[in-house]
Amino acid sequence: MSQNASARYLVTYDIADPRRLGRLFRFLKKQGVPIQYSVFLVEASAIEINMLMGKIARMIDADADDVRAYRVPERGWQITLGTNILPDDVLPGATPFEVKS
Repeated sequence: MSQNASARYLVTYDIADPRRLGRLFRFLKKQGVPIQYSVFLVEASAIEINMLMGKIARMIDADADDVRAYRVPERGWQITLGTNILPDDVLPGATPFEVKS
């Protein structure tokens, strides 16, 4: 993947302080789509995700908080259990895996 090619990333966080948590949540809501509590889907290039993580690094306490970004594979798959709050096309290219009970 080139530095300018766009990809999807899951940005996850665990923030100890409620004030920092609210600040980070509001910031990420401008950058991507909330998937679940503490999980956002962000579309960005490698350069942009590095810049985003740099901004986040200045917002958190590195000794108390944990923020991670994972690149979503282009031809990945997904399993959804329960109510899906997102449209089916939010993760295009993902092959849904149906779980039958």
